[in-house]
Amino acid sequence: MSEVLNFRFLVDGEDFTSAGQASVKVKKNLRQLGISPETIRRVSIAMYEGEINMVIHARGGVADVNVAEDYVEIVLADKGPGIKDINQAMQEGFSTAPDSVRSLGFGAGMGLPNMKRYTDYMDIQSTVGEGTTITMRVNIE
Repeated sequence: MSEVLNFRFLVDGEDFTSAGQASVKVKKNLRQLGISPETIRRVSIAMYEGEINMVIHARGGVADVNVAEDYVEIVLADKGPGIKDINQAMQEGFSTAPDSVRSLGFGAGMGLPNMKRYTDYMDIQSTVGEGTTITMRVNIE
């Protein structure tokens, strides 16, 4: 299986207003490729949640989106503090977001659960003090 396209985005960790720009660009690119609206919706949600998490917890990072014949792969990598307990972080409603972030309407503890819910595959590799890499795949319908 050969990769069709790769998109790379730098996620600015200092700016909530720019968070989500990469997912909007990916949505546009997938639409131009003729990907189904349902697949685009699932990729967009997972990507947006990942971007927000990188802004909240890791001061940004890099998002790579690889479009193959039968799936879209999203790889989110950051150099943030890492996730201490992945199982706990996957629980709906669990959040380590500070009150300043919650006051903006973010940090409800649904990011990682939604990323898993809207993808067909998700893997989290995280080392405390070094960062986190999340790989997700959405099968193309």
